Amino acid sequence: MSWARIMAPLSGGQGDAEALAAAVMLAEPFGAEVAGVYTPADVADVMPWTGEGLLGGVQTAALDALREAAAIGERNARFAFERVAYPKQRFAALQTPVWAGLSAESRLSDVVVFTSDAARGRGALAGSFQQIVADEQRPVLIARPGLKVGGVVAVAWEGGKEASRAARLALPLLEKASQVVILSAPKASARSFDPSRLQAYYAARGLEAAVEVLPDHGDAAPALLAASQKLGADILVAGAFGHPRLQEFIFGGATRTLLGADAPSLFLSH
Repeated sequence: MSWARIMAPLSGGQGDAEALAAAVMLAEPFGAEVAGVYTPADVADVMPWTGEGLLGGVQTAALDALREAAAIGERNARFAFERVAYPKQRFAALQTPVWAGLSAESRLSDVVVFTSDAARGRGALAGSFQQIVADEQRPVLIARPGLKVGGVVAVAWEGGKEASRAARLALPLLEKASQVVILSAPKASARSFDPSRLQAYYAARGLEAAVEVLPDHGDAAPALLAASQKLGADILVAGAFGHPRLQEFIFGGATRTLLGADAPSLFLSH
């Protein structure tokens, strides 16, 4: 299996260079295209309040300021993109409605790359991250320091739909890995599952994977992070938002714990 297009949403900020470097690292082993997609704040988002009790001049000034910020951001994003030394690349700047353009670009990409800030709900791309993962259900790579393709990859497995989807979609990445380890925490889940089933699925595709059953633990996420660190994993593959997103937001959930960690890099799919 292979990937042909890796997408990196860009904000025109300092995180763009990091996201693009990670996208290139992910794309290079596959000879895939890197798509840098400038994703500005949308003028349409301010339209509902510009018509309610504001003077025409104030409305115009607010919209002009937003357009100017978008133009500056696009220049910064283009500058960061032009500094990428990679032969297969494409730049796109989204126009209003930005959400629709972002959806269209992500649907025609194999993986979408974000930095930790966006994944933690910080910065201009926080909303884009949620849209891509939860609404579009596209696989994402959250790039963190030390990201490496071709090293150790851990796969979090609890038999659910989200974990199964992530485990399948990550196959091209796993095929490049020096070692694949399936991490299972049966005591932390109400679901009954057998990690050897995933091991057999991978074996049928010529991929050798080890299985590590984690000790009894009330919360799977800390155990997964600790096991990944012990293994020296460069990337952890996991399902995202296994419970309704509102419930995840209120109660935290394993996904929020993984997003809040500093390492390893994450490959997530909802």
